[in-house]
Amino acid sequence: MAVIFEPRAFRWAVVWVFLIFFGYRVAAWIWDSTGSFWFLMLLAWLLSIAMEPAVAWLSNHGWRRGLGSGMVLLGIIAASVLFLVVFGGLFATQLSELVTSIPDLIVNIVNWINSRFGTTLDPGHILDQFNVNAGTIASIASDLAGGVLGVLGLVFGTLFDGVTMLVFAFYFSADAPRIRRLVGSWLPQRHQKVFLTVWDIATIKTGGFVVSKVVLAALSAFFHCTFFYLIDIPYWLPMGLFAGVVSQFIPTIGTYIGVAIPALFAAFNDPWDVVWIAIFATVYQQIESYIFTPRVSRATMDVHPAIALASVFIGVALFGPIGAIIGIPLAAAVIAIVETYGERYELVPELRARTKGEKPARPDDPLSGAPEVTVPAGTPLSQLQPGELDDDPTT
Repeated sequence: MAVIFEPRAFRWAVVWVFLIFFGYRVAAWIWDSTGSFWFLMLLAWLLSIAMEPAVAWLSNHGWRRGLGSGMVLLGIIAASVLFLVVFGGLFATQLSELVTSIPDLIVNIVNWINSRFGTTLDPGHILDQFNVNAGTIASIASDLAGGVLGVLGLVFGTLFDGVTMLVFAFYFSADAPRIRRLVGSWLPQRHQKVFLTVWDIATIKTGGFVVSKVVLAALSAFFHCTFFYLIDIPYWLPMGLFAGVVSQFIPTIGTYIGVAIPALFAAFNDPWDVVWIAIFATVYQQIESYIFTPRVSRATMDVHPAIALASVFIGVALFGPIGAIIGIPLAAAVIAIVETYGERYELVPELRARTKGEKPARPDDPLSGAPEVTVPAGTPLSQLQPGELDDDPTT
């Protein structure tokens, strides 16, 4: 059976395929050319959201929004510069020493495994598999060993991107009401109220979430750095900062990763330090959970650990290491919008019973309509009446 194409339709099909392919190539070229810029806009938007609680507080106390945004942004810049001035040289030096010690750490781990389990692993082969060689380590260490000058040189290399992000963050924060009105003017009036509600809740809740995570990360980093310094952990400053940031922005497993890496380095220096680190991490986790977190995160939204962990992995896949930090704030913004705009319905009795962990009654069960019987704990079996033992969770 022959298939005959109508010439005019075939020509138009060829033209549309060509246009779609050409449009895809143009869009890919534009994205490749401007992708870094849009990523900076994303970072600027997240920074403006993080500034929003402080800017809103100043605005409610009589400050003009532009002036309040400028003061908050200057405060963030001043705190960053102060940290670089006070700890920049020490941080760069310790980070350089940490990088150069990685091959020795891997060799020590492999030798311990060989002696403990009787294996014959080759440390040199493992170093080659991880691409950890003298040339690579020396190159990385030389970039980090410049102290404050090295850090400032790195900052100078990315100065344009940093200034661009800060300028747009200030614009997004200072002109937020104007931007909101501009976007709202493109929507029909029946949708403008929904848009206004979604905007406000997403900004307030997500901004509070970001601020709470930053505050908790700063507290965690401070206490971890102090403790690591007191027990003389190698590279205590980068290790403490790592533990503080990872524990807050990588959910569930971040706390364990944050103390496992310092403990790994400390194990071959003084094995007792591992015990002290484990005790400190356990105690601090309780203090953070019951004292710091309820006070800092009182008015912020909560993100389910599974969603938060998935957002970290997706953020790393899309944006690299920085995606591990911005993944959760992005997920928080999406959840705030979904919870505001989405509609939930009342559960049916069967689903509500299963949600509470109860056993739903069978339709053909003659006792399905019978009242519940509560049996006190510790009641002797001889005193139970027929039927009371069937659904007793204690038996």
